[in-house]
Amino acid sequence: MLDVLYAGLGLIILLLAGDALVKGAVNLSLRLGIPALIVSLTVVAFGTSAPELLISIKAVLDGVPGLALGNVVGSNTANVLLILGVPALIFGLGVGSDTRRSYVFMLIGTLMFIGLGFAGPYVWWHGLILLAGLGLILLDAARSAQSHRRATADALAAQDDQEILEEADPDMPIWQVVLYLLLGLIGLPLGADLFVDGAVAIARDIGISETVIGLTLVAIGTSLPELATTVMAALRRHADVAIGNVIGSNMFNLMGIIGVAALVGPIPVDPAILRLDIWVMLAATLVLAPFVFLRWPMGRAIGAAFTGLYLAYLVSIFA
Repeated sequence: MLDVLYAGLGLIILLLAGDALVKGAVNLSLRLGIPALIVSLTVVAFGTSAPELLISIKAVLDGVPGLALGNVVGSNTANVLLILGVPALIFGLGVGSDTRRSYVFMLIGTLMFIGLGFAGPYVWWHGLILLAGLGLILLDAARSAQSHRRATADALAAQDDQEILEEADPDMPIWQVVLYLLLGLIGLPLGADLFVDGAVAIARDIGISETVIGLTLVAIGTSLPELATTVMAALRRHADVAIGNVIGSNMFNLMGIIGVAALVGPIPVDPAILRLDIWVMLAATLVLAPFVFLRWPMGRAIGAAFTGLYLAYLVSIFA
């Protein structure tokens, strides 16, 4: 019963923290004169990936590095199929800002991660390669932000920004923006930690293996910050924050989390992950392509399809 209470409390904290983080992120982008997409690719994405980072480092230090790899692979699959599928199923997701460049970076990072996995285990120099790739992506995002800030000197561009950030409060004081961001960034890992601790304890009590726990319960639990943030972003009609959050989070999971964890200690690659799970993750990444390049909206039917595919994947793991 105590484990159930922990899990429930974690969910409540996640939802509240996700709402706070979205409010802070969109208002920060308005104040700085940069697109909400850029902020969601950095502040929001990294903040919602904090649970994966903490759990992966702890798993390597505790001598169970397989949990770290399963967590990241499972989380990336969940981020696309579940984290975008559920909000699309409930609200529908419109077309946000142009995410083609960011999507290409995510695809390159995914292929790099898979290539290094087949040359595994992931060791320190693999980690440096992944972190270097993430650094280049962040530099590109910074250049895009600077370019956009120069463009906002044009009144028309400024007007377009206002439309993109509908429901943002231009009069929100900076201390309140910072408070929202802090509440989100602190609350998300706290809520995820409570949920995962409760869920893992329940799973062990009923005899589920740690490998399955890593790919399912831990992956879903650590993806709940992304789910909370994306649901709130969809509710507030910020499609650019929702999609940017998933793309940025997936890049950070593969390149940042495994990059840092590999510096802490070697991460062996389970052959079972190479046979199935890593390809499911790649397929989930590729299925986003038409929505990114053709700017298709994600209606409720697409949301149902994504969610159904993820449930089918879970069934295949437990089968």
